[in-house]
Amino acid sequence: MLRNSSQQYGWLSILFHWFSAVIVIGMFALGWWMVDLNYYSPWYTDAPHYHKSVGILLIALTIVRISWKISQTSPKPLGNKWEKKGAKVAHIILYLLIFTMFISGYLISTADNRGIEVFNWFTLGSIGRLFEDQEDIAGLIHEYLAYTLIGLASLHALGAFKHHFINNDRTLVRMLTLKQQKEQK
Repeated sequence: MLRNSSQQYGWLSILFHWFSAVIVIGMFALGWWMVDLNYYSPWYTDAPHYHKSVGILLIALTIVRISWKISQTSPKPLGNKWEKKGAKVAHIILYLLIFTMFISGYLISTADNRGIEVFNWFTLGSIGRLFEDQEDIAGLIHEYLAYTLIGLASLHALGAFKHHFINNDRTLVRMLTLKQQKEQK
């Protein structure tokens, strides 16, 4: 079951979701750890290289994911009216945060007119310094957005657990399994 149905996510949507979740959590952890590295650490240049490379791949995955999402039927949201609206707004904000994190990370990394090497496969070119103190300003924005993204992702996970354990609905199950449930009348 590659494609979504009105009741269930397809395996591609499930993979996109969980790959994105693991990458976002991993990127947050790596970013949090690497800001305290000193010049003499063997990871001083490697950790940022991996962080930037994975960040570029995450934005590519996110673009493909959104394209796939637009082309698919979405399973009917479960819950009350406010939960449905809240979930829709939260998803939009999560995507916007990922894109804004990419832009701020790009501005940090390319302010010195050097492109970003992506796992030594290719280089994403630089548009250079666009404003004074670009690295510092973009760095602060990147940091605050990272905390916001991980906070909202945590609320998103808590909402899924609430649906599962309190509402007793299939919101979480249909993002974990391909098992179809007969449509209820």
